[in-house]
Amino acid sequence: MEAFSYLEAQDERIPGILAYTLVPDMHIAPDWQQKTDEELASLTLKHQDAFAILIQRYEARLLRYIRSISNVCVEDAEDILQEAFIKAYQHLNDFDAKQKFSPWIYRIVRNESISAFRKKHVRPEGHGDSIDDTLIEHLTSTIQTSEHAEAQERKKAIHGILASIDPKYREVLALKYLDDKAYTEMAYILQKPMGTIATLLNRAKKQFEIAAKQQGIDLHML
Repeated sequence: MEAFSYLEAQDERIPGILAYTLVPDMHIAPDWQQKTDEELASLTLKHQDAFAILIQRYEARLLRYIRSISNVCVEDAEDILQEAFIKAYQHLNDFDAKQKFSPWIYRIVRNESISAFRKKHVRPEGHGDSIDDTLIEHLTSTIQTSEHAEAQERKKAIHGILASIDPKYREVLALKYLDDKAYTEMAYILQKPMGTIATLLNRAKKQFEIAAKQQGIDLHML
């Protein structure tokens, strides 16, 4: 996606930064790639081009996150993510560089997903045919089996389980086991107390395992 061709170019809401694609004449200093997310966020306030590095670092994982909690197609997920990046850029002055950038951008993406749902009257955390394959792959890899030929059947079964469990549980599974978020980060992203996060995650595990057993899948996971 080349960082969404720098967010599809020419967005009037962000002068300058969206006016070109990722091309050689962009002003990306060599040492910027070594900077932390937090340093890049602060640097962007002075050098707009630094934001391109953040887009490159986060677009794949955030797109996956959107699809893991929603029933939107890839194209709609990309639109949601583009709007989220734009809002993140517009509100960089509000970001506290002493805090982690990752949960901050995840929260913006989640809120944008909810906003898109409200506009289109489609569930933001749907039952879905579009459950992200990466989550399925991850959960499949945790299942103990000696038969490689069973892989496709397991994937289908896991897809069915994920589609059947409560969307809020599917989301915490994705944040914990795909994005490796700490409880504090999950609490910030979901805007819930840490105790609630722990409860949600425990219930998500139980719900997934119960559904798996009902389908005859032996899990040694989570």
